[in-house]
Amino acid sequence: MPTSVLDRFRLDDKVAVVTGASSGLGVAFAAALSEAGADLVLAGRRTDRLEETRVIVEERGRRALVVTADVSRPEEAQAVIDAAIEHFERVDILVNNAGKGTAVPSTKETPEQFREVIDINLNGCYWMAQACARVMKPGSAIVNISSVAALTSGGLPQAAYSASKAGLIGLTRDLAVQWTGRKGIRVNALAPGYFPSEMTELLPAGYIESQLPNVPAGRAGDVEELAASLLFLASPAAGYVTGTTLIVDGGLTAA
Repeated sequence: MPTSVLDRFRLDDKVAVVTGASSGLGVAFAAALSEAGADLVLAGRRTDRLEETRVIVEERGRRALVVTADVSRPEEAQAVIDAAIEHFERVDILVNNAGKGTAVPSTKETPEQFREVIDINLNGCYWMAQACARVMKPGSAIVNISSVAALTSGGLPQAAYSASKAGLIGLTRDLAVQWTGRKGIRVNALAPGYFPSEMTELLPAGYIESQLPNVPAGRAGDVEELAASLLFLASPAAGYVTGTTLIVDGGLTAA
């Protein structure tokens, strides 16, 4: 029986790994993937918050495994995937969502501050992707969460953050070329604009509101809108999409 268009968005019995799953966008991504039928491996540094995300997944009728890890450490990234294989015996989807944001003037940013952001936002995604690619089967998908900060300046001093997110787009393109044909693993990036999250709560008061006149849609995004875009890239609906960056920003970078 032919597959319907809506069926292509289903992830029944797939296993998805979401890093940074303890808060914000990671929680929304985990919820969307579980609603589409996937079981979840929830990775992050705050075990208590990961347990809260586990409840959300299980309320949707899917299974969840919590793995406490700092993905900037290659051995801990590998441990996440080892746990996934031991528990679920497969990994079909990786959502590289773990990230750190800063807004430090470049003349004052220390080497330690810069390296920490790169280690989490860029290097950590690479370690996770490496570990997944060793066990993923053809038809699997990796989605790296970048940012419009990789493409345009929002007027904040974010050298480390912008560099890490721009590097992630380059990494996405290269891994797609390496792995799509040889391994059957699609690799794409998602570049969100202004969405409410734990990270945006650290921005100066009123910052997002001040930027909305630059957004043709005239508003900040809703996290469910971003989660739906993530679901597209992770699912068979995007079976012929690889090496690209999907910008979800209400038109900010087009204006």
